[in-house]
Amino acid sequence: RSKKKKWAKGKVKEKLANMVMFDKATYDKMMKEIPKAKLITPAVVSERLKVNGSVARQAIRHLEEKGLIQVVGEKSAKMLIYTRK
Repeated sequence: RSKKKKWAKGKVKEKLANMVMFDKATYDKMMKEIPKAKLITPAVVSERLKVNGSVARQAIRHLEEKGLIQVVGEKSAKMLIYTRK
């Protein structure tokens, strides 16, 4: 009889304590740094500024309205890909 298979303990994903709102410092950092990045997606913004995804999406929309970043390819709600102006 073969031994019972032992399951690998699943990888534990670290908890991200991301902010759910912008404070002044983060907002300023966003206005300064994000328009300089070559690739701008919600994931990148979220990672850089330690904010959660929905905040990152709003930040991107905000920067686009101000004309600091531009869309790459077709505009799609699913994948927001932007680049610097």
